[in-house]
Amino acid sequence: MKSAAVYARFSTELQNEKSTEDQIALCRAYAARNQLDVVAIFEDKARSGASVFGRDGLMQLMDAARQQRFSVVIVEALDRLSRDMEDLAGIHKRLSFQGIQIQAVHDGTADSILIGIRGLVGQMQREDGAKKVRRGMAGVIRDGRHAGGRAYGYRAIPGKAGELEIVEDEAAIVRRIFTAYAGGRTSRDIAHDLNRENVRPPRGRLWNASTINGNAERGAGLILNELYVGRIVWNKVRMVKDPDTGKRLSRPNPRDEWQSIEAPQLRIVEQSVWEQAHALKTEKSHLASHVKRRPPHLLSGLLRCGCCGSGMSVHDRDKTGKTRIRCSAVRESGSCSNRKIIYLRDIERLVLSGMTEELKDPQLIETYVRNYNSERERLAGHAVAVRARLEAKRDRIEGERQRNIDLVINYVISEKDAKQRIAELKEERLRVESELAALEEAPVPVALHPATLDRYISTVNALAEIMASHTEAKDDRGSLINDFRALVHSVTVHPKGPREGFEIEVKGKLAALIGGNAFPQAHRDSGLYMVAGDRYSAKPTFENSGGRMVAGEGLEPPTPGL
Repeated sequence: MKSAAVYARFSTELQNEKSTEDQIALCRAYAARNQLDVVAIFEDKARSGASVFGRDGLMQLMDAARQQRFSVVIVEALDRLSRDMEDLAGIHKRLSFQGIQIQAVHDGTADSILIGIRGLVGQMQREDGAKKVRRGMAGVIRDGRHAGGRAYGYRAIPGKAGELEIVEDEAAIVRRIFTAYAGGRTSRDIAHDLNRENVRPPRGRLWNASTINGNAERGAGLILNELYVGRIVWNKVRMVKDPDTGKRLSRPNPRDEWQSIEAPQLRIVEQSVWEQAHALKTEKSHLASHVKRRPPHLLSGLLRCGCCGSGMSVHDRDKTGKTRIRCSAVRESGSCSNRKIIYLRDIERLVLSGMTEELKDPQLIETYVRNYNSERERLAGHAVAVRARLEAKRDRIEGERQRNIDLVINYVISEKDAKQRIAELKEERLRVESELAALEEAPVPVALHPATLDRYISTVNALAEIMASHTEAKDDRGSLINDFRALVHSVTVHPKGPREGFEIEVKGKLAALIGGNAFPQAHRDSGLYMVAGDRYSAKPTFENSGGRMVAGEGLEPPTPGL
């Protein structure tokens, strides 16, 4: 008798849990009629056939097929394997390569022609089902009911599909937001106030400006939600599945495809307030699309808050026109404790003067590379040892799991006795494999390219030449920005106590200077540490996956004998 495996699947949690049991019973009866010995059963419950992602049972089936544990796969129908033409053809191709047949109870042995026809029919049925679902949802809208989705200020009425009721506590917050916005307050200020009062947001931990502003193209966001004026709008977006990841993504639909119906019983915001808020938002959107962007500052996009890691942005300009900055998280959500407002020019002067003085010595780069490679070699040895240990552990676990499976197949022990242990071993193997997958490739030493030292010196000299004119320069500083950004990755501002100034940490692009792509998955940069005031101290830093190493006094590395 040929050995066979049975595969069963049902699509959604709304279907009968016994669906797979019925399929398995049907396949067992088929196997008995055709003298096939069922040696394994695989199943996926509440899993769509539109993708192979997330279907553990199917993945286990394919793994067992590669181990030649059976020569036939039995299914009730081919659409149980997949309702996607590409996936079904791929499954058939891989099983055929292993010399394994697919036999469907209702269709017989699958060949290329049957696979092509059933794959096409299965996909058409799936797409037709999706269209019918959308047609049904459109009918829900025509009936004046909600087609689904959580809306802040409302909750579903139990036992009444598509019907909503107003949550008064949340409705009061909605009215407050619209009134404040229509009164001229910014979304950032409103979010800040709500976070300070610990008002729970629609999702996540904090209110943000984007929660209130939303996205006009998608019709998303609190200010743009027409449900608050008693109008249900549906079909703003459509869901598509990424064929490479199996994840469902939303795509905006054209406005002429949106469908809406009046639902006055759901109104929360007065029409006059709604119109005033939207007139203000339209005015702001109009200005944003026509006003020319101001040329970037020297440190635009490079500044980071030392307290929370968020970016720092322009706060205002004083009476003399000087720009002052603060943490953007304070502006957006009020979630950062760093309330200090700093003059941008002070930071720029400190960064430029400090870098010019400290970076003029070209031997600094050789020092960085020498220490950098030493750390990479240490990490490489550690990574190889860890990988070898995990691979040995994985092989040992898999060996024990296979021995238990063989004992079940040979009737030495019962399937019931071995089931729990096999499941534990599988879970342990998957955990080890995830640790292996998370390991980075062992780093290799990098070489200092001969031309990079000259390029480095030229870049520093270019900064020194235009330094004299920097104080009087305007926002658009020409080559200064390009030369500066060739060296700097980020500037972190660390606030000190009241009237004690601040410290800045400049992280440079070491990978660019040495001509290699060091640690491509993360930033591994050298850095300078400078303190605002009459004096500053400098310490080179070396980033690595295990933490940050800081050299001792001065610029000499902590390597003995150097």
